[in-house]
Amino acid sequence: MHFRPATDADLDELVTVQAEASVAALADVFPQATHPFPHAEIRERWQAELADPDVAAYVSSGSSGSAGRVTGFAARRRDELLHFGTAIDTWGTGLAGDLLEALVDTYPPGTDRIWLTVFERNPRARRFWEKNGWAPTGRSSRTQYPPHPVLLEYELLR
Repeated sequence: MHFRPATDADLDELVTVQAEASVAALADVFPQATHPFPHAEIRERWQAELADPDVAAYVSSGSSGSAGRVTGFAARRRDELLHFGTAIDTWGTGLAGDLLEALVDTYPPGTDRIWLTVFERNPRARRFWEKNGWAPTGRSSRTQYPPHPVLLEYELLR
């Protein structure tokens, strides 16, 4: 896996990877017939985050059979993990674990707690975080995207 900072040149491919994975993983949460993936809004959000000096965004590429294409993405701001995902065809290959390890290594020394939110109705993602040492904090919120499903907060203590 090649892990590097994301650039504006990655934007379209990054959004495509996120959209495909989100639609597959969250079909029960965001039925596409009534709540389609908001491509334009997500692209604008990523564009703003790539320009934000407080956000560190990364992509992975170069896993088996994928030289050069974006295979995963991650972004963080201070102690929060903002975005994380991998291309559908990499699911089950170990790429997500490698990407997570590379991302956690980018947090500054002294960052004792990292946190994120995950959809309550995404058991696959919740299993991934728990398998990698993250624990639910008991706090929850709702996403800004209709139908506003519940997000659970998870944390990793280092």
